[in-house]
Amino acid sequence: MTVVVIKIGSALLTNDGRGLDTAAVSRWAGEMAALLDGGVQVVLVSSGAVAEGMHRLAWRTRPAALYELQAAAAVGQMGVVQLYERCFQAYARHTAQVLLTHDDFESRERYLNARSTLRTLLELGVVPVVNENDAISTDDSRLGDNDTLAGLAANLIEAERLIILTDQAGLYTADPRRDGDARLIGEAQAGDRSLMAVAEGGSTLGRGGMTTKLRAAALAARSGTLTIIASGREEHILARLMDGEPVGTWLRPGRTRLAARKRWMAGQVRVRGCLHIDDGAVRVVTRAGSSLLAVGVKAVDGHFSRGEIISCVDTEGKEVARGLVNYGADECRRLAGVSSEHISQVLGYVNQPELVHRDNLVVLAD
Repeated sequence: MTVVVIKIGSALLTNDGRGLDTAAVSRWAGEMAALLDGGVQVVLVSSGAVAEGMHRLAWRTRPAALYELQAAAAVGQMGVVQLYERCFQAYARHTAQVLLTHDDFESRERYLNARSTLRTLLELGVVPVVNENDAISTDDSRLGDNDTLAGLAANLIEAERLIILTDQAGLYTADPRRDGDARLIGEAQAGDRSLMAVAEGGSTLGRGGMTTKLRAAALAARSGTLTIIASGREEHILARLMDGEPVGTWLRPGRTRLAARKRWMAGQVRVRGCLHIDDGAVRVVTRAGSSLLAVGVKAVDGHFSRGEIISCVDTEGKEVARGLVNYGADECRRLAGVSSEHISQVLGYVNQPELVHRDNLVVLAD
C-alpha cells in the first residue's frame, strides 16, 4: 500500500491571507479522494490555523506575542477543520484531527503511540489532518513549522512520498519574484547543502519558506521518502505527481534508509546537549560505524541526564551524529579525553565503556 504525506501551506490554503480558499480545498479534497479510491493512503499536514484566525479576527499583521498567536490558532483551527470535513464528506470520506507537539516526537512512547494512531486511521480509510498544536505549544515544545512536521510525519509512517504544495512552482536558483533569470530546479538530492544557498526566506503568513522545505526533505529522506515541492494551483497536481510527471522540484533520498529507532533519534528537533569530538572520533563514528568513546571527546555543552539524546559535532561545529548518551553531562565533562579503561578511576564506577553505543548512535554527516 502506497502512503503519501501531503502538506499544504498557509499562503496557498488562505489565498494569501484573504481567508480559507473553499474552492481550492474542495479541489484538493477531490484529488485526494481519487488517490484513496486508487488504493493510496493519505496523511494531510495542513497549515492555515493562525492565518485563518488572523482573518477571522481582522488582524492584518502576524502577531509576535505567543499568547496572541495561540489565540489566533485556536480561532482559526475551527475553520480549517470544519472546511476539510465538509469537503471530504462530499466524497464520502471521513477526516480526523491530529494535533502534535515536539513532545510527541521526543518521547519514544508517545512517538510509537502517534504512529499506531495514524496507521489505524489510514487502515480505516480516514484522512488524518495533522497540524502542530499551536494553541498550547510553548517555545520549548514548538516544532517550529509545518514543513518540519510533514517531514517528521513521513518518518513516522514511513511514507513513500512527501508532497509539499506551495504557492511557488518549486525551488528556483534564485527568488523568481526578484530575479527574471531564476531557473526552476527540477531534480536534486535531498540534504544537498548547496541547495540552502538558493533557498528563499520565510513568508509573512507562515513560519516557513524554501529553507524549511529543504530541511523537511532531508528529514523525510531518512525513511527513504521522495519529496516533491510543487505548486498547489496547478490543475490535477496530485494525480500528475503520482503518475511521475516532472512537475516542480523532486528531491530524491540519496542515503540508506535508517532503522525505525535511529530514524526517531535523527528526527529529534531538540537535543539536550552537545559533545565536541575530535577528528579521530569523527572518522570512526561516521566511517567505521563504531561507538563514541570518551577519549575522542574534547568538550561538553548543555545539561543532560543518562539516556537523553545529545548531538555530536566536529571541530568546525558541524553536527555529524546524535544518539542516546550513557552518562550525564557532569560525568561526560569529567570523562572527556579519558580512555575507556580509566573510567572507573575517574568516576569510581562504570555504566558502559562507551559514551554512546553504536546501536544508539545515528550518523548525520553526508
